[in-house]
Amino acid sequence: MTRASLDKQPHEVAAMFDDVAARYDITNDVLSLGQTRLWRRAVAGAVDARPGERVLDLAAGTGTSSQPFAAAGAYTVPCDFSLGMLKEGKKRLPWMPFTAGDATRLPFRDGVFDAVTISFGLRNVHDTDGALRELHRVTAPGGRVVICEFSHPTWAPFRTVYSEYLMRALPPVARAVSSSPDAYVYLAESIRAWPDQPALARQLQQAGWEKVAWRDLTGGVVALHRGVRP
Repeated sequence: MTRASLDKQPHEVAAMFDDVAARYDITNDVLSLGQTRLWRRAVAGAVDARPGERVLDLAAGTGTSSQPFAAAGAYTVPCDFSLGMLKEGKKRLPWMPFTAGDATRLPFRDGVFDAVTISFGLRNVHDTDGALRELHRVTAPGGRVVICEFSHPTWAPFRTVYSEYLMRALPPVARAVSSSPDAYVYLAESIRAWPDQPALARQLQQAGWEKVAWRDLTGGVVALHRGVRP
């Protein structure tokens, strides 16, 4: 899969991530110019995991995004549909309960998590609305959702520069540092096709989430959406 489409086939996306699992984290650091660590800290602050809570980290990949929640004392479940990512994560973090699961059919009971989060993964789910409803289903009343996803820069001149970087600079950089550069061409195109901040907020509301709000990071390159399950 090298062309972006909002009609994504799960097995194709999973296979794509299987191919990049070994060098995924370091490649992301390079391609984001080091911003991924700042974004990860922002997610940890928004989730605000506490001792004794249960946190679902969906699209967790190798588990890097899950570590701050576990370090805060929460029982954290890293979940992903890429077996390659999960295997790589289990090698690095054997103590974490890595779980295979499709975002649209999560293998968890209703209302079992105090917080659910997904970073840079919702864009790759073939049914965004279905995933938002599933996250709602597995969250306890009063629980919270945090979504960190690439979005649309708010300053028009920067938006143009960013779009040029995605489509012109990112592919050659990906060829230099990634084991599967075509996957990053797909990722760049999927970012450009993704809804803007207000549109994703409306989708969260339609899935049943309340008190929906968002905060732009890095000028809107990334947006942090939040909501509460009534």
